[in-house]
Amino acid sequence: MIATAEPRQASLRRLRRFGVRPNRELGQNFLIDDNILGVIGRLAELDAGDVALEVGGGLGVLSEYLAPRVRHLHVVEVDTALGPALEDALAPHDNTTLHLADAVRVDFGALEPAPAKVVANLPYGVAATVILKSIDELPAANLWVAMVQREVGERLAAAPGSKTYGATSVLAQLACEVRVERRVPAAVFHPAPRVESALVVLRRTAPTPSPSVAALVHAAFAHRRKALAGSLALAAGASDDIRATVRAALEGIGHPPDARAERLTPADFVRLAELLGEERLAALPVR
Repeated sequence: MIATAEPRQASLRRLRRFGVRPNRELGQNFLIDDNILGVIGRLAELDAGDVALEVGGGLGVLSEYLAPRVRHLHVVEVDTALGPALEDALAPHDNTTLHLADAVRVDFGALEPAPAKVVANLPYGVAATVILKSIDELPAANLWVAMVQREVGERLAAAPGSKTYGATSVLAQLACEVRVERRVPAAVFHPAPRVESALVVLRRTAPTPSPSVAALVHAAFAHRRKALAGSLALAAGASDDIRATVRAALEGIGHPPDARAERLTPADFVRLAELLGEERLAALPVR
């Protein structure tokens, strides 16, 4: 019998060694091109004093690249079946903490030491949620480098008036400068996804927007085909006079009273929130 050669690439090697079958329901697409690791490392501006958070550890190929380059690395992975493979990747590095948990439910703010950078190959289904959540819960974090579905990256970086501009765009851009750094072909993953990916970079420029501003943004985009005032009037808890008040406030910040949410810049939403006042916005549902 001819022995089968052991794959050189870490993800493929661990797939075989630990009998891992990618879980499509969890959006598992493992990196299998080591060249992309250097690109991620450069974008993340890794420093020996950094504390980094990786969400979606997978088979540990990015984890074992990051660990020797930072002071501490937190790795979050929802799939407990990947625990042995991740433990294998992290075993040589005593500066790591593995969290087998759902990143959407993990309190990032409770992680010790506190992460200042987020570097991740994010599961497509939760990418935007995890990015916005980490911006909110990690006030000291200053840089994000994330592999996401290309459409998610474009949504995060979208400009006002574009088809992809929405609540995600506004909330990300109120706290960060966002850019899509480069597209990433499906061939660097196993299994190859049916969509194109992208590396997105977010650099913090301001604190996380307040809950009232966030509630305003979500309510404003809840009904995209309606004028902003009409969309807010449909929100649960909205006051009876909200439509007229919003129309007047829009004129106060230089927009027509029937403007739609996608016409406003992120800064416009802050100004609109100030004119509407905390008491009125407090009645809007918070996501």
